[in-house]
Amino acid sequence: MDDGGYGPPTLAGLFVCFLRLGAMSFGGGMSAWIRLEVVHKRRWIDDTQFLSGLALCQIAPGPNAVNLAIFIGTTLLGAAGATVALSAMLAVPVAILFAAGYVYFTIHALPQGAWFATLLTGAGAAAIGLTLANGVRLTRRGVRDRIGWIVMLAVAFAIGVLQIPLLWTLLVAIPASLLLTPRRRPDPK
Repeated sequence: MDDGGYGPPTLAGLFVCFLRLGAMSFGGGMSAWIRLEVVHKRRWIDDTQFLSGLALCQIAPGPNAVNLAIFIGTTLLGAAGATVALSAMLAVPVAILFAAGYVYFTIHALPQGAWFATLLTGAGAAAIGLTLANGVRLTRRGVRDRIGWIVMLAVAFAIGVLQIPLLWTLLVAIPASLLLTPRRRPDPK
């Protein structure tokens, strides 16, 4: 198999790959960046392995990108690969978090530090906007029938208006959705 010029996976290669991914991207698009880097550019795994891993990562607790780093690291180089991939992916965001915390507490203590709180409020609004945009985009792809819309709106109403905790809402919504969704029969060939 052609490796795109990167060679077989090594701990150093895995570190550089996931350090770069962790520094370049964030949020829901991370899975796409990981796929581009690991499947298409480096050719360390194929699409079937990636999609199987992504499916597993989506049902496992935790962020998909972190789970994918662990999955890919383990698949390629075992426990050491998982440790390296995870550490590399989190290195830049953790460094930024510590730097931002230091800046926040330093500037916040100054008399002119109020502008920093305004900056953080704006960043929070931007994050909410990105989350809503992602939700709208995924809703267009994932909710295709009336039953899906009803379940989605009921979950949003239960959590957003009635303030029912997510866990309790999902314990009711998931079985209800499965029972209400008609089964599709495979086409006989």
